[in-house]
Amino acid sequence: MHADIPRHIAVIDIGKTNAKVVLIDSETRRQIAARNIPNNVRRDGPYPHMDIEMLWGFALDSLRALGAEHGIDGISITTHGACGALLAGDELALPILDYEFDGPDKTAEAYASVRPDFAESLSPKLPGGLNLGAQFFWQAMTFPEQFSRVTALLTYAQYWAWRLTGARASEVTSLGCHTDLWAPARGEFSSLVQLMGWQGLFPPIQPAASVIGTLRPEIAAETGLSLRLPVTCGIHDSNASLLPHLGRHHTPFTVVSTGTWTILMNVGGDTGALDQRRDSLANVDANGRAVPTARFMGGREFDALVPEIAEPGAADIAHVIANDIQALPSFAPGTGPYGARQGHWTTDPASLTPAQRYAAASLYLALMARTCLDLCGLGRSIIVEGPLARNRLFGQALARLAGVPVHASGDSTGTSLGASLLFGGTLPETGGSHAFEPLQAAGLDAYIAKWRERVDQV
Repeated sequence: MHADIPRHIAVIDIGKTNAKVVLIDSETRRQIAARNIPNNVRRDGPYPHMDIEMLWGFALDSLRALGAEHGIDGISITTHGACGALLAGDELALPILDYEFDGPDKTAEAYASVRPDFAESLSPKLPGGLNLGAQFFWQAMTFPEQFSRVTALLTYAQYWAWRLTGARASEVTSLGCHTDLWAPARGEFSSLVQLMGWQGLFPPIQPAASVIGTLRPEIAAETGLSLRLPVTCGIHDSNASLLPHLGRHHTPFTVVSTGTWTILMNVGGDTGALDQRRDSLANVDANGRAVPTARFMGGREFDALVPEIAEPGAADIAHVIANDIQALPSFAPGTGPYGARQGHWTTDPASLTPAQRYAAASLYLALMARTCLDLCGLGRSIIVEGPLARNRLFGQALARLAGVPVHASGDSTGTSLGASLLFGGTLPETGGSHAFEPLQAAGLDAYIAKWRERVDQV
């Protein structure tokens, strides 16, 4: 291990559904300990917003406990995208908006006159606040007095880095995730930022892997951690999942980052097939390069489709296929390649056993993932990160549908592990990864063809 890499790295990992603090041993790249909490949206105030003080208290409590038990030598940060803070000095000018709130839709017509073309931003028009630029625009138009006090615009991971260190920075993976704020081909802010006069509000750009600073004295005192503890600038969560794989596979290759969202990123691929009408876009990786990406809310949809977890056996899978039991998109309206469609089953789901629902939902996710590969491009191999790496049927079905090797990451906290690599180093070659055998099941080809025929009907 490189002498400059902290041994015990605490990763503050804030996802849309859950937040956690994970302690990673940088020598073994194994998780030592973890604490987690539901990330519930607050409904009070002027609009639905992130429960920042709850998350802050949880992070500090976790750092204190993990530090006392194991010791902490560095802190890294990763968060979901579509989220940003409006600072007025050292306070928030307005609460940090929940991107699922539809408020920004009310100013969509005015926003359309200033948002960049897809060719410039590679950022599709998305509902609610999923375009961070649309959030900021709505806040500026709806709360002009509060917005006039704004002294800095911070993307989400960098907001937490500021809370810990007092240092402010901008960072490209957070600016490049469907925000409308970034022009990937030029590697600079988009025309929207200039049109709105926001240039001076974004702090200077720093690499995700840079050490933004050390702990504020009061934070060090409250957590019992060292004043000299280094804190990284932070990274967008999908790009954290991508980071361990950069430079390790023959390009193009695809990483499937899973959680609330299922995000397919084709490293080394071409952006030519991206379709802004179907929730495909370019993310920007930690090296500043555009990565063709397509996505859908796979975790959110699976939870809606499968209220009770029961692993399916061969008989359950065979029953679903033989009886043409299918879930059809979309169960997360406005997102994914079929965002305009209303999700439904081909049969009454109440008539299915939990294992049959699990089987049908897993096949649905694999079919949706394969659709996304038509948009972002199919690499020579596919690596599945996060919860879906543990879904055997999903992996087997995707291997059958894609026709290239599909591997499950051996790490259950892909974003956290990836974020720990911001301090340097690489993953060991043996991390428990395994290949999925392509699914073999009677009638599967007809089942696939029927699903595609149904979703392609106008």
